[in-house]
Amino acid sequence: MQVQKAPASSLRSIMAIVVSMAGVAIGNGLMLAYVPFVLSRGGGPDWAPGAAVTAIAFGGLVGCVVAGPLIRRVGHARAFSCSLALVILAAVLISLGVHPVLWVFARGVYGVAGNINFIIAQSWLNHASENSWRGKAMSFFYMTYVICLGLGAWLFGLIPAEGNMAPIATIFFTTIALLPIGLTQLATPPAPAKVSVDIAMAWRNSPVALVGVLAAGGLSMVVQGFTPIYAAASNVGQKDIAVLMFGMQFGLFFVQYPLGLLSDRIDRRIVLIITCLLIAGVAVLALGVSFSNLFLLILVFAIWAGAVESVYSIANAHANDRADPAEFVPLASTLLVAWSVAATVVPLSVTLLTPTLGPKTFIYAAAIVAVAYACFVLLRLRTRETVPVADREHFELKSAQLPNAGALVEGADEQAPGM
Repeated sequence: MQVQKAPASSLRSIMAIVVSMAGVAIGNGLMLAYVPFVLSRGGGPDWAPGAAVTAIAFGGLVGCVVAGPLIRRVGHARAFSCSLALVILAAVLISLGVHPVLWVFARGVYGVAGNINFIIAQSWLNHASENSWRGKAMSFFYMTYVICLGLGAWLFGLIPAEGNMAPIATIFFTTIALLPIGLTQLATPPAPAKVSVDIAMAWRNSPVALVGVLAAGGLSMVVQGFTPIYAAASNVGQKDIAVLMFGMQFGLFFVQYPLGLLSDRIDRRIVLIITCLLIAGVAVLALGVSFSNLFLLILVFAIWAGAVESVYSIANAHANDRADPAEFVPLASTLLVAWSVAATVVPLSVTLLTPTLGPKTFIYAAAIVAVAYACFVLLRLRTRETVPVADREHFELKSAQLPNAGALVEGADEQAPGM
């Protein structure tokens, strides 16, 4: 089958995808702040805020399973539109009033749609970008999404928490996000091949990387998902929570990037140990930082979030250092599923334990996961030689909130770019 080549001569050719996902990110940022705030302050059951976080991750796992068959059946553009329709439907359910069980279900629906969005966007970007600037395109995409995610959280501070203005705003931004994809002339990628998930291959390739992605899934969902719940339970005001969630996203640039560059120069396993110790150390600070000092609070949680994001990107780079080109696609899909499983199990555990151990349970959980993973990496340091710097893939700025989902729908004979 002859596939039309995308007219990719510059970054402008992929702006429709980036702009659409930016609109999705703003709506997502609003909901990430709004749902836990209202559930924590609205007198609902204690399990509801944590269950909403777990539902997102479980929905994401379902999205991993259904995305490939859906895209093969209807194509990238139609599947993208359908996934945004699910985002809108989830927001409509939330706009009907505070019904905890319905809200948890709605967040699960969003989780399904969110992972389908990521899978389509990343696959489409890989297909549309030229080799000479694909890395820049992906970095631009990641940065735009994360900044807009923070922007959505900041907008939450300007919208009344009472009533349904926040979900209506999410519907507005998501509807706007439909337009660029609906109007784009960018050629759609070929129908995806079936990609297998091979845990044994991923373990043989790098136990450190596989366990690292598992750790990253739990860490990311716990830190990003439970921080607004913790703040709301501590009587932090709506505007301050919005500023906190906005500031946390910038840890991606100011913490992850230096650690990533360091991992290009020394053994990535050593950098992973340093990163985990940083996560555990900042967790101790997070236990004691006063909510009355907003600037210090934002600084601590931004460093914490940035370090958590670094585990995923460095572990992913470490996996690719040791993989053969033929393994890139199945390796990426396996790591994504592993991330999604951990992103479901760890928040679920925190949700179950929080009524007994209190609202700081997620901080303890993040510290325990980080220390346990650091110990595992330390044990593995003696079992395998370091990959020479000249033979490594270059570190790329990635967010654990947008794992490398595009590989799930890449063609079987294609090498996943940027891997």
